[in-house]
Amino acid sequence: MFRAILIASFTFTLSVLGEDKAVSYYDQVTPILKKSCTGCHHPGKLKGELDLTTFAGFKKGGKHGVVFKEGDPKNSSVIEEISGKEPSMPKEGDPLSAAEVALIEKWISEGAKDDTPADKKNPFKISEPPTYAAPGVISALAYSPDGELLAVSGYHETLLHKSDGSAIVARLIGDSPRIESVAFSKNGKLLAISGGAPALMGEVQIWDVEKHSLVRAIPLGTDSIYGVSFSPEGDRVACGGADKSVRLLNVADGKELFKFDNHSDWVFGTTFSVDGKRVLTGSRDRAMKLITAANAQFIDDINKLLENVICISRHPKEDIVAYGGEQGGVRTYRMQENQGRTAANNDVNIVREFERQPGAVHAICFTPDATLLAVGGSSDEIRVYKTGDGKRAFTFKGLNGAIFALSAHPTKNLLAAGGFEGKIHVYELEKGTETNSFVPFPIKAKPVAVR
Repeated sequence: MFRAILIASFTFTLSVLGEDKAVSYYDQVTPILKKSCTGCHHPGKLKGELDLTTFAGFKKGGKHGVVFKEGDPKNSSVIEEISGKEPSMPKEGDPLSAAEVALIEKWISEGAKDDTPADKKNPFKISEPPTYAAPGVISALAYSPDGELLAVSGYHETLLHKSDGSAIVARLIGDSPRIESVAFSKNGKLLAISGGAPALMGEVQIWDVEKHSLVRAIPLGTDSIYGVSFSPEGDRVACGGADKSVRLLNVADGKELFKFDNHSDWVFGTTFSVDGKRVLTGSRDRAMKLITAANAQFIDDINKLLENVICISRHPKEDIVAYGGEQGGVRTYRMQENQGRTAANNDVNIVREFERQPGAVHAICFTPDATLLAVGGSSDEIRVYKTGDGKRAFTFKGLNGAIFALSAHPTKNLLAAGGFEGKIHVYELEKGTETNSFVPFPIKAKPVAVR
């Protein structure tokens, strides 16, 4: 019965395409693979050792050999896997429609040609460093553990500055047009970068900080990746995504160790527990979820679900996390099971609730001694609070636009901030004053027309 339906659909597909019109791998097959297959068969995951994100990977096949034979769909295992009443693939999500199966079958019967345009094989790769006619929006900042460097997000790159802003040390250029988060390993030898192109691609990059060289780029799905964080040992990185998932990646080979899919909305933040045995995630679904790092077992939501969680920061020495919310909430929580909840939905893990901010909170961070908590967001000011009693210690005003990134210097009482303005502001936290500001981008002024 199914075979009859398949043949009928195949006949319909032929009539639509025209029997002499070849199926396009780039325009017709690739969208099917992206929709149904690449979530499990990408370089970070490679189920069955099969990569379907590129034609070269598709043609190479997996651990059981090649999956299609040019001109011979009957002896192409991919057709067998995606066909039938209960197809073996895809394992997750809806099966391919009969028309989609017929389309792939026709493509193979025609010789399985790769017609991907040369400039589309990697549409995100750039041939030279980007130029800036004006400062770009800063979405991520991080001081290196020794305090010598400041990593700043740019367009298709992360700029490594001397921490005082006096010079650019290196420009780490990658495929992701938009950088969403940056994080140094504890020993400062590696820098993890997450980002992508919204609704098109996501990736995590691992860089050697001393050599300024890319160790590996790990493609992850078809949407942006957020909130990258290193394990204490520096051997794993966690990240969240616009696909509502959390991934744990092995730094040594880039392999996906687990994918956690219990959130119901975008995941903006991840952080490890002090001992590295647990991962905490924060999402737009309002939950902060605690999971085991060994096998992605869900432990508990640690918070009462009050508002979308936009950013998180872990206490430098304790399993306490601060979050900033879409409605301006700032709270700190213990990173532990929430079994004390009752029908009244008690918020048993909360440590402190701070004053509500004038808008959504996009950036939050503890100082290295955890005595202060800095908060920035959609308003044009930064508020710094004493963690001991929750009182406001300083307010930094005069910024031009929203704040999207904060980082505290590891050895000095300094706070770096960046955002819409495209300028880094550095504040002295003992005095409550601004000590420095600089534009981190190499600006190339546009020539002025002479009339």
